[in-house]
Amino acid sequence: MPTDPQPRNPDPGAPSAGRRHRIRTASRQALSGSTRPPTGNRAGRRPPPRSRPGVELRVSPTLRTAAAYAWRILVVGAVVYAVFSLLGRFHEIAVAVFLGMVITAMLRPLADRLERVMPRPLAVAVSLLGSIVVVLGVLALVGQAVAGEQAGLVREFRAGFGRIERWLEGPPLRLNPGALNDLQSRIGEFLSSHRATLISTAISGAGRVVEVLTVFALALFSSVFFIHSGDRQWSWFCDQLPPAARERVSIGGSAAWRTFTGYTRGIVLVAGTNAILVGVALFVLGVPLAVPLALLEFFAAFIPLIGSPIALAVAAVVALAAKGPLVAALVVALIVVIGQIEGHVLHPIVMSWAVQLHPVVVALTVIGGAIAAGVVGAVVAVPLVSVLWSVHQALRKAREPAGG
Repeated sequence: MPTDPQPRNPDPGAPSAGRRHRIRTASRQALSGSTRPPTGNRAGRRPPPRSRPGVELRVSPTLRTAAAYAWRILVVGAVVYAVFSLLGRFHEIAVAVFLGMVITAMLRPLADRLERVMPRPLAVAVSLLGSIVVVLGVLALVGQAVAGEQAGLVREFRAGFGRIERWLEGPPLRLNPGALNDLQSRIGEFLSSHRATLISTAISGAGRVVEVLTVFALALFSSVFFIHSGDRQWSWFCDQLPPAARERVSIGGSAAWRTFTGYTRGIVLVAGTNAILVGVALFVLGVPLAVPLALLEFFAAFIPLIGSPIALAVAAVVALAAKGPLVAALVVALIVVIGQIEGHVLHPIVMSWAVQLHPVVVALTVIGGAIAAGVVGAVVAVPLVSVLWSVHQALRKAREPAGG
């Protein structure tokens, strides 16, 4: 009878011999309080403690993201600071190129229309020379108006200052007449004691006039080539770049020029409309120097939000000195009306042609530009920010997939 090679367990529910051995070993270790060290560890060396979840120190994802953006912002800020420092050292050239681009944005459409009936170089010459004649004619008109009203202006201003003094001496201010006379004497003493300084300032001002004329000459020289063949110059510049960057630079440049031309033409429309409204209103009110004050309003309108109120405040002072408090109050009301027209009608048109910027952004940009570079910075800041934002949007659209 064959024997069974594998002995059977008489009790099917009882554990096997190997399992009983493991149970007895675990029981002895538990009673003695010792455990076997892990395989591979040397005797006497404890294994490294395992980190428990929630106990180890970890960097927050928000902090990690903020740090990544922070160093990038620092790099961009350093580059922007270096660029503006370089432009500050050569600010005359930068201003000349900016003015040349402004002239190009205004006269390029006129030159394109004239090209239909005459050669391109002649069309550029006619558009530039015609614009120069118009500007010089306006300046001559202003000078003639001031010279023709000079005698009457002196009498009106003297009488007006007398009325202002009597108004300050009466209620509600009731200033001491001696204080006003003392103020006049102090002003005279200051002028007489600082005569040499004033003369040197005037001489340096003459040097500044030569510098300004040089900048305008360079701007006209640049605008000739920009109007004639600016598109070919830009294509040549793009061809010199690496092939991987040509498309992005071309897209950004097209968006920048489209925004710059739209903003420039729009702001000129705003400035011209404000100047016409101010000139007509001052002429109707009988305020002297209506044409020069309208021209001042035209140039001040190139500084958004703050330029026009400053120019109209000067007009209010002139009206107060020449016509009295009632006319000055009407000019102040004119400031409010023109501000509403500019803010709710004209500037939305300009920003729709260029880039929609929030008024807070415009105000901060103008103030920042004025702090950084004075009047020139206040004029250049808004179109610069508009151009940069439009380039960002254009490049972002170019990165998006076609179906997105």
